[in-house]
Amino acid sequence: MVGKVVISGPASWNRIVLLEHLPEPVPHMQFALGDHETVGGTSAGKALGLAALGREVELFTLTGPDADGDRLRDVLGRVPGLGLHAIDGGRTERHLNLMTPIGERVSLYLSTPDDRPTRDDARLVAEMETAAAIVLDLSERSRRMIPDARASGRPIWTDVHDYDGTAEFHRPFLDAAEAIFMNADRIGGDPLPFMRHRIDEGARLVVCTLGAEGAVAVVALEGGGMSEHRVGAVPVEVLDTNGAGDAFMAAVLHATLDGAGIDAALELGAQQAAAVLATPHLHPSLDKLLEPDASMAE
Repeated sequence: MVGKVVISGPASWNRIVLLEHLPEPVPHMQFALGDHETVGGTSAGKALGLAALGREVELFTLTGPDADGDRLRDVLGRVPGLGLHAIDGGRTERHLNLMTPIGERVSLYLSTPDDRPTRDDARLVAEMETAAAIVLDLSERSRRMIPDARASGRPIWTDVHDYDGTAEFHRPFLDAAEAIFMNADRIGGDPLPFMRHRIDEGARLVVCTLGAEGAVAVVALEGGGMSEHRVGAVPVEVLDTNGAGDAFMAAVLHATLDGAGIDAALELGAQQAAAVLATPHLHPSLDKLLEPDASMAE
């Protein structure tokens, strides 16, 4: 296998609190069903997914000189095949995620790193120029690096998550990307008109995940026009929904770089997403790293 993937975007240290239902907006007391701490961040999720599939990956992310940053760097630094470039952001991104058993989530950002141009920018530019593909996840730093990514001539992939079709922050990512991933949470009842519009605007692949209904993709055809493809979700007992979309995109990217057709790539994406849904962590590869004594406890 050849071809590394360079990723720019967030990694975080998260506390996950499982609740029977999300809190009502009134003062009250509520008992948690459980809680744990783990790695978070959409770019960390994609990097873990690619590394688990055997793909060389270089992750550029901001962390801070604090205890949570130490834990985050320690865990990600021990993942085989994942090259971690931890850039000093003054503080580590931290989330408190309130989750329900059916996947509802409220993410509270407890801290965010500072982003400013540094000497690490040149290192990221050099890595992008030799990459098989570049993933630019939503962040101020990734947005600043879009001109350099485009100048590299390498294919750019992006994930706009629950984009509503109007937010201006996402526009440069959409305009630069060859492949766009998203979910249908805020785009409206039917994501296909927006997806077809992005193909008309120059994207070659647009994929929208649909939760339990799987995913739909629109692909640009060589001679003009476009085709629609669907994949069903793989049945699984859901433990935690964090990271499923990242695993899906990572698998589609990996399969595409290996020359797979879109249907086979989507199938691999669905399989990898299901594996993530069955773990309390961002990816199953973290199970042993974060819970080294779990097998003994059993």
